[in-house]
Amino acid sequence: MAGFAPREQEESVSVNYDLNPESLRRAFSGFPSGVAALCSTVGGQPEGIVASSFTVGVSLDPPLVMFAIQRTSKTWPVLRTSARIGVSILGTGHEDACLQIASKSADRFAGLDLHTTDGGSILLNDAALWLDCSVEREMPAGDHEVVLLRVHGASANEYGEDPLVYHRSAFHRLNAPSLV
Repeated sequence: MAGFAPREQEESVSVNYDLNPESLRRAFSGFPSGVAALCSTVGGQPEGIVASSFTVGVSLDPPLVMFAIQRTSKTWPVLRTSARIGVSILGTGHEDACLQIASKSADRFAGLDLHTTDGGSILLNDAALWLDCSVEREMPAGDHEVVLLRVHGASANEYGEDPLVYHRSAFHRLNAPSLV
């Protein structure tokens, strides 16, 4: 394969057994993930969170997805009361929108290109994937809650941007290999 060169010497693996939150956060950041915005209208106001712990395909029958949320979240207790929650898998053009929705100050939805469904789900235009969901179940998991969401509607944006990737505490884009 072009560009492939075997390593001259094997690197030794060193496992860190100091599992303090900072070292765990740094270790876990080595796993790339997509970024999801979970948003809805609650009491006439938009509410939303951003999750990089989002997982699709948890179950096809019934259709379930999941994510994890810190128990200290101030937004999740409000958002979870909504009958429907829109999930937008963010695209490469959504870096600023992601930071804005995740912000703890200012208007987290000002100037964003949004669509609100009849059920109150808020979806970001030009996302890679949209899901219309409801809370199915929540389970305690240490300092987080694992939340199962039932999918009521789904649509992939075949013409939108590639998904935004979060890796090593920074945003990245997918790079397709070039053909020679």
